[in-house]
Amino acid sequence: MTTLPIQTSSKTYDVVIKEGVRKTIGHYLQEKKIKPSSVLIITDDVVAKRYLADVKEGLIGSYPVYEAIVPSGEATKSFKYFDELLTRALEKSLDRKSLIIALGGGVIGDLAGFVAATFMRGIPFIQVPTTLLAHDSSVGGKVAINHPLGKNMIGAFHQPEAVLYDPETLSSLPEKEWRSGFAEVMKHGFICDKSFLSWLQEQIDDLQSVKGAVAEEMLARSIGVKAAIVAEDEKETGLRALLNFGHTLGHAIEANLGYGEMTHGEAVVIGMLFAMRVSEDRLAVRLPIQETELWFRGLGYETTIPKQLSSERLVETMKKDKKAEAGTLRMVLLKEVGEAFVDSVDETRIYELLDKLRKEA
Repeated sequence: MTTLPIQTSSKTYDVVIKEGVRKTIGHYLQEKKIKPSSVLIITDDVVAKRYLADVKEGLIGSYPVYEAIVPSGEATKSFKYFDELLTRALEKSLDRKSLIIALGGGVIGDLAGFVAATFMRGIPFIQVPTTLLAHDSSVGGKVAINHPLGKNMIGAFHQPEAVLYDPETLSSLPEKEWRSGFAEVMKHGFICDKSFLSWLQEQIDDLQSVKGAVAEEMLARSIGVKAAIVAEDEKETGLRALLNFGHTLGHAIEANLGYGEMTHGEAVVIGMLFAMRVSEDRLAVRLPIQETELWFRGLGYETTIPKQLSSERLVETMKKDKKAEAGTLRMVLLKEVGEAFVDSVDETRIYELLDKLRKEA
């Protein structure tokens, strides 16, 4: 078992990485003296079939336990399901001492967390991630839903009471979901931990082999990077923006393809490579782009921008990114691997670089 403390200005809580922890959440609540008046488990229709019974059986206590099951997929992070879940909470008479459990991947964590943040102006919730991608999104308190014009544009900062991560749940993930989550793992190395990135490149050339001690060390080191950044910048006023490396173009690809057509991590990989190219162009530095692209491809990633997306549409969406200021494009760039920063970039030059990539593809 690994326990990582997350310290922010508003709350301190634990990330517990332990096989089987999904089955003992009730014992964790007792240990931490968390006494909910009721519990609402929010999950999706895929995760529910695998793990909902485990979680419900492990909730020991006299409080009533309810469930809300939504469709799986990025499209569920919407006003429609946000409204449905709030209605469910009201119908079951949840109150300010009720607890929401977010059981699922990043979509469920974001959606359930936003419900918790807004119901009665905020009630407690616990993240129980079941995907690799959620190792990143479940830590740090950023919760949100999507808007047709932009990803994660409606949201809040609402820290969980705990993140209970059961690595056993990763064994059921299809390789596509492994690739989605592993992109965020690699991102942490690129932005501020070169030694961790080197460890990943040495240890992992096949995602199917990430098990046991390697998986636990990978999760602990990756979450450790996120924890250190969140501790310094809880509400993304500076340093935390570095966690968006690859996301400016990545989110634009997702939004223009239609959420769900490409996984978040697959889009972010394309965005990271593009951010490295912009860094070279902007700073006249040399980054290992070709070597990185070969590694990505060896892990099964597509590394080119989908042909049906125009440079014009992508740039317009990138200008709506949360890092943009007064319509000016801003991106996370690299001075070198392990040293990132945020800076304004020239819109015209972004067009040119996108067009150049299309011709080379």
